[in-house]
Amino acid sequence: MIHLELEKERPELPVNAGLGVQMKILFVSDNFLPEQNAIATRVYERACYWARWGHKVTVLTSFPNFPEGRLFPGYRNRWHEVSEIDGIRVVRVKTFMAPNAGVILRILDFISFMVTSFIVGLFESRPDVLAVTSPQFFAAVGTCMLAKVRRLPFVLEIADLWPESIVAVGAMKNGWALKTVEKLELFLYRRADVVIALVQGIKGNLVIRGVPEYKVQVVRNGVDLERCAPRIRDMALAARWGIRAQDFIVGYIGTHGMSHGLMNVVAAAAQTTDPTIHYLFVGAGSERDRLVAEAKRRGLGNVKFMPAQPKEIIPAAWSLCDIALVHLRNKPLFEAALPAKMFEAMGMGLPILLATPRGEASEILEKEQVGMWIPPDNPAALSAAISVLKSDPERLSEFRKHSTAAAPRYTRKRQAELVLDAFTDALARSPAAGDSVSESRLPSEVK
Repeated sequence: MIHLELEKERPELPVNAGLGVQMKILFVSDNFLPEQNAIATRVYERACYWARWGHKVTVLTSFPNFPEGRLFPGYRNRWHEVSEIDGIRVVRVKTFMAPNAGVILRILDFISFMVTSFIVGLFESRPDVLAVTSPQFFAAVGTCMLAKVRRLPFVLEIADLWPESIVAVGAMKNGWALKTVEKLELFLYRRADVVIALVQGIKGNLVIRGVPEYKVQVVRNGVDLERCAPRIRDMALAARWGIRAQDFIVGYIGTHGMSHGLMNVVAAAAQTTDPTIHYLFVGAGSERDRLVAEAKRRGLGNVKFMPAQPKEIIPAAWSLCDIALVHLRNKPLFEAALPAKMFEAMGMGLPILLATPRGEASEILEKEQVGMWIPPDNPAALSAAISVLKSDPERLSEFRKHSTAAAPRYTRKRQAELVLDAFTDALARSPAAGDSVSESRLPSEVK
């Protein structure tokens, strides 16, 4: 059993905080701990709060294999396994596993989870509410079917617009298949009792496309301040990776995927002449091998690649950084993106260098005064911005202060409370609510 310790010195939150009634929640997510991508982290950290507040939480997921498509050590790809992580009941199902690269094999991976999670979900004890998170589109299809068959309130969380996101990175082309998937996508939105959008831009997109505005709730990403807080550089970890006290570290911590455009960061490193400036990549993903190969081909001694780390090591990895880099490709779709690593960086009290299309992320960055924005896909601008920031310690110090001050406004705890509110709304709106929760158990505003 995996157990990640929450900080003991922090006071326990009251039972039923955020909703006022105990609920049985069945949450479907293709990714979960010990995987370290944004989906797994988001689902886990919120579920920890729900469990601590007295709710009975079950996460229905696959065996950990993301992003390489290889089973994590200590696990077997069984048809069904039940365990517990920090008070969360975890049900894992067998899937076809494929690396997070390409299209065909990944779709087979998604479809296999759709099928096995649906079948196992039929035999789970009846929850009060059934929820699923994207961008694993086929998981949403299977969960929608499960909600229909079992007559359960259905909540759909949208982190990325799918299939638009894979079209944006060139993994899928416009055609009949795309149009078919888009029709199914809209059906899911309309079928859901509540749709949770992680950014305002997603809500706007759905409303324009005919999804009733009243059912779409915006619940922004956040940071778990029990895990992320300002700290001095971890010198033991720094020594392990050849980082000296005088080195100025630009850190990218997260998935190295097709949407992140990280080859531009390698190009920026090639244009960086200051010998004390180093670029640190921490994580895994479909582009990582290409990035490593390109840095080696260019003979870049100022680029370091640390493999994906356990969750408890991530704050130490952040502590190595003088600047947190948040980077996405220059695609219109990403104007609505709000990367979770941006809030983690705030929690760590770090200045942020944001290289994304202008949108919600840049608005928050400038409103909170936590860093600098530059246009994406521009290695020269990135290298120049890093040099400018390094030469201005007072400006960096102000960004650090503002990051630390802003972080409590974007917490995982608040996000967990808002998602519980969405579950309450789903119970109120769903024709199936009476089948899953007795009227005496509902809050007064739902009766």
